[in-house]
Formats: sequence, structure tokens, C-alpha cells
Amino acid sequence: MANAKIDVVGQAELPLVADLYSQVFKPARDAAHFRRRFLGRYNPLILIALVDEKPAGFFTGFELKPDVFFTWLVGVLPDFRRAGVASQLIEAGQSWAQGHGYETLRFECHNHHRAMLHMAIKHGYDIAGLRWDPDHAANLVIFEKSLVG
Repeated sequence: MANAKIDVVGQAELPLVADLYSQVFKPARDAAHFRRRFLGRYNPLILIALVDEKPAGFFTGFELKPDVFFTWLVGVLPDFRRAGVASQLIEAGQSWAQGHGYETLRFECHNHHRAMLHMAIKHGYDIAGLRWDPDHAANLVIFEKSLVG
């Protein structure tokens, strides 16, 4: 189990996020892609996981509605997978959202990302629905977790 250090960073670190993203997902994205996505978003959150001072993963999210925080992207480099880094990022994002008064966390996941589906269930998320993703011609599973009660 890795003991990652999770840092809240600003948009100045978007080149690092883009680099990490491009090592995890395809097609590669640049920092401008992330800047555009955050444009006009309230309460953007960017977390970087460091293991032995090396970037190991990232978490991004933003306010979807006044009481709902949306986890946009979470990624962990292949060398750091299955070591708890993603769980630590998810827990840090949840803690941040709860500390900022959000009542619900939401994220979407493609049905073929089995590890993320399992992690969502492990962390107490419920399936709230499905959404068709025309860009990928696949279903997205919508997960939600209540932060109250």
C-alpha cells in the first residue's frame, strides 16, 4: 500500500495534469484542454498524488450544482496502480468537497473501466443512472454518494 502525499494545486499545474493524463488515457490532451474545461467552473479542484516525491496520479473536479461536486477525471500511472493511490485521491476529493459544504458527489465512468466501477462501489457510491456518450458510442454509469447523514 502506497502512502501517497496528496496536494491541492492550482491551474498553474495543468501541464503536469495533462502529462499524467496522457500517460493514463488516450488520446493525449494538453494543458489548454483542461483550461477550457475549467473555464467558467466554480470551485475547480486539482489534486496531485506524490509517491516518494514522484507524481503518481491526479484528481480533477468542479461544482456541478450548488450542492453537488462533480469528479471529472481521476488517473493513476500504471506503475502505481493497485497500491491505493486512486483510493487516496478519491478520499481526499471527498474530504475537500465535504469541507466545502457539498452534499453529494457525482462522477461518470465508462462501463468498460472495471477497476473504477469496483472502486466506486467500495467507496460507497450508488449507481444513479446511465448516460449515452455519443463521442465514445458507449454507456456511462453515473455514480453518486451522499455526504450528509
